Amino acid sequence: MTDKPKNHTWRFFRAGGFDQVRLETGADLMNLDQLDQKLWVALACPVAGVEFDTTTLGMIDTDKDGRIRPPELMAAIRWAGGLLKSADELVRGTAELPLAAINDATAEGQAILESARKILANLGKADAAAIGPEETADLTKLWATPFNGDGVITADSTTSKETRQVIGEIIATQGGETDRSGKPGVSQAKVDALFAEAAAFDGWHRQAEGAAGAVQPLGADTAAAFAAWQAVRAKVDDFFGRCRLAAYDARAVAALNREEKEYLAVAAKDLTITAEEVAGFPLAMVGAGQALPLTGGHNPAWAGALSAFVSKVVTPMLGARAALTESEWAAIGARFAPYEAWLGAKAGATVEPLGLDRVRAILGGKEKATLTALIAKDKAEEGNANAIALVDRLVRYHRDLHRLCINFVNFRDFYDRGEPAIFQAGVLYLDQRSCSLCLRVEDVGKHAAMAGMAGTYLAYCDCVRKGSGEKMQIVAAFTDGDSDNLMVGRNGVFYDRKGRDWDATITKIIENPISIRQAFWAPYKKFVRMIEEQIAKRAAAADTAATDKLAKAATEVAPAGKAATAAAPAPKKFDVGVIAAMGVALGAIGTFLATVFAKFVELKPIEIALVLVAVVLLISGPSMLMAYLKLRKRNLGPILDANGWAVNAKARINVPFGASLTDVAVLPPGSQRDLVDPFAEKRSPWPKVIVVLILLWIAYAVLNRKGCIYDWTGGWCGTQRVTQGEKAKPEAVVPPPGGGVTGAQ
Repeated sequence: MTDKPKNHTWRFFRAGGFDQVRLETGADLMNLDQLDQKLWVALACPVAGVEFDTTTLGMIDTDKDGRIRPPELMAAIRWAGGLLKSADELVRGTAELPLAAINDATAEGQAILESARKILANLGKADAAAIGPEETADLTKLWATPFNGDGVITADSTTSKETRQVIGEIIATQGGETDRSGKPGVSQAKVDALFAEAAAFDGWHRQAEGAAGAVQPLGADTAAAFAAWQAVRAKVDDFFGRCRLAAYDARAVAALNREEKEYLAVAAKDLTITAEEVAGFPLAMVGAGQALPLTGGHNPAWAGALSAFVSKVVTPMLGARAALTESEWAAIGARFAPYEAWLGAKAGATVEPLGLDRVRAILGGKEKATLTALIAKDKAEEGNANAIALVDRLVRYHRDLHRLCINFVNFRDFYDRGEPAIFQAGVLYLDQRSCSLCLRVEDVGKHAAMAGMAGTYLAYCDCVRKGSGEKMQIVAAFTDGDSDNLMVGRNGVFYDRKGRDWDATITKIIENPISIRQAFWAPYKKFVRMIEEQIAKRAAAADTAATDKLAKAATEVAPAGKAATAAAPAPKKFDVGVIAAMGVALGAIGTFLATVFAKFVELKPIEIALVLVAVVLLISGPSMLMAYLKLRKRNLGPILDANGWAVNAKARINVPFGASLTDVAVLPPGSQRDLVDPFAEKRSPWPKVIVVLILLWIAYAVLNRKGCIYDWTGGWCGTQRVTQGEKAKPEAVVPPPGGGVTGAQ
């Protein structure tokens, strides 16, 4: 590769209300480290929850923190671009990498090219000119050879039965490691651990064997005897402790042997010799200087353990006897003390299940040297094996890096409305709409707290595939239409990027304006809802009042067979004042409407149209203006940030772009539509009659004011038209009868 220019010329395009860099050539990608990161659209991208190859993202995420950042992305581009003869190959992003495109002028490139050819040859494609992810996808098959360079050997690495057995024993006692082939194996660290544990275990045993009878007082039977002694140790100590207390104060003897009432409580139950109540009693009857009876007179719950103690410890050490004194008991403990200390210093416990003989056989053999040699042979193939991994990395970077950049450095995929962006999970169909801006969500509550600042109408949905039991949560942005029929509990269908269908149910909604059209009709819908609510309230109140009256009447009805004593209530009289007041109010309203209408009909047709438009704008204008201001501020950033992104720009979703993200149902072009609905509700003719009468009355008033009615009827009906000149003439003075002049005489 040639050195990149120090001052690369960048080109930008504008989308989403901000400038985004074009990434159309290999030079654009290779010089990304020169581009100010303030001009990147995103500064971090999650590895999980995006529609992208997670294997590729895992390779780019070198620090394994679950997020891709600019330095990691640039490092991947530089590495891949340096191994290609032309970085333009990255922009092409084809699924298969041509072998001729690999730069074999470098040692690393040559090793990768050779490994690529070897992979194709192993797959029976030696003549292939390109290699793709399909050929490198299952690396375990490519690494199925006994020696694959990872420093781990399996049982397949040798034909020796003894070596295979030791490998199995290492895995069983020290734990195994997974070989690149996927099989369990052992590394040098595991081999060293086994032999270190075996040497420690052997040395620990030799310590006991070298001390003759000091550590093992009963030889090979010491372990069994020690276990029998341990089984009764606490109980015998308790017995002799009680006897010492009885020697101190004879009054304590009764209490030390338990009171009679305790025996009565136990006797009331069904007893077994292992009953917990009996086992808690003293081992034998307590008394000052009392010896422990061994053949009888002891607690039956401890008969088995005491019998084993006598046969395995007392008789071999002290000889046969019927009782055991406290001093003899102390002597037994002293003889077991070295053995107990030796047990406490046990070493090599992990290999103990193999047994001492097998451990010494392993130490005496040559398997450690054999295993070390096999591991060294495996490591010698590390370069070739790593080259196979690098082939897979280069193939994936060649296919995926440019696509990642146009969803990270810029959002070209999102704004050109072609290939969906990597954060778009699929399409939600609901309420005669399809929403393409859908994202996967892990925690709805946490996501909603941040995404609510996006100014977008968001619906969170639970998605389920009942056939497979798969579940996921998504958030869908509704950016066109209205929200009248969107509510929690509504069901739809979600199609993921693989085309699989999911049952989707709305579980949470963040309300924001959806469209200007919705804002236009909002005031009228609110007015209609208000009227409906008032009518419903009045109807409910009337129904309640009627019910109360019926209930009151029922309680006032006289009992059957008796005359009613209460006089019938006097009929209510009409309040004349109220009726008069209502008449005055209606008259005032009528006069006001008549005056307004009279002024209205005097306007010219164009003026009437302008007035109607002004009235509509006065009602809908504020709602539309508020909605427009909010819609133009819709921002994709908070929605993505809530999913783990770090969006570095105000990625707006304005009105035109938002309309492209949500498709509203429309009939296909050329469709035939039958408007006759056989199940349509039958409407009353009276509303139409009233509207016609109002229109006729308006027409009459307008024509009459212009004098048309008077002229058409020859003066029989209507008002004569008065010209402007006639209005200006003074009225003629009519002389009084007799021709005299009126006035004072």
